Amino acid sequence: MDPDIRGASPMHVTGRADIDSAKVTFHLNIKGHLILPCSRTLVDVNYPINVETTETFLLKGLDYETEEEVHQVNGDVIDLNPILHEILLLEVPMQVFCEDSSEEGAPQSGKDWEVIQEQDKQDKVDPRLAGLAQFFDQNDPSSDS
Repeated sequence: MDPDIRGASPMHVTGRADIDSAKVTFHLNIKGHLILPCSRTLVDVNYPINVETTETFLLKGLDYETEEEVHQVNGDVIDLNPILHEILLLEVPMQVFCEDSSEEGAPQSGKDWEVIQEQDKQDKVDPRLAGLAQFFDQNDPSSDS
């Protein structure tokens, strides 16, 4: 359903159902892993899923006032599979990054470039601007210090 999802572990779905004359409410917990591509290196990343959700199905075609999304029951059977697929699709993040920078993915450096972390960037001074930093270290003759 989503080309970014390369695979999925079996999902462990637990929960309970509250049934009354007009509706059935499922309180579900979904656990498992999705295999997604790393946004930087395109290697497979195991992305853990742990979702708690409440899904309500209306048994009769009555207008039911609630802020949560409700589903209509078609026939005599409630099929949770389409709802579970939709929930899993909504859990796919925009970007996933793998923790280790292995040789499998994209290169981390090349001629005149390298991938750096934010804290490394703040500590480095561009060599082209090193002379400018010395300019401010000189004493200003117009100031009294």
